[in-house]
Amino acid sequence: MTFEADMTLIKSLEEVLDLERAALVQGDLDRLAHMVPEKEKLIGAINDLQVQDSDALIRVQRKVERNQALLNSAAAGIRAVATRMAELRRVRQEFSTYGADGQRSQFAVRSTVKLEKRA
Repeated sequence: MTFEADMTLIKSLEEVLDLERAALVQGDLDRLAHMVPEKEKLIGAINDLQVQDSDALIRVQRKVERNQALLNSAAAGIRAVATRMAELRRVRQEFSTYGADGQRSQFAVRSTVKLEKRA
């Protein structure tokens, strides 16, 4: 490949990484999923290049690291939400108290409350 073709590949990857960052910041996970095939294709093509040391590649590496940090944060946030939702489900299903002896007691909570109307 020529230098211009190499730079076009690198520039294309930079654009995809910038779009990926925008999607991460906006929380648009669906858009992220659609970017993966193009990103993998470009990274594979760049890996085949013979360029060893380039300012453009260093710039791409920084963007990849930045996006990876954002992805890690997004994943941590999703895990926190899942944990919180599981905790809320558990709270709806059982009631816990502590007795005078410090022991925990759990009581099942009825899922549907029925009101009976009497005349």
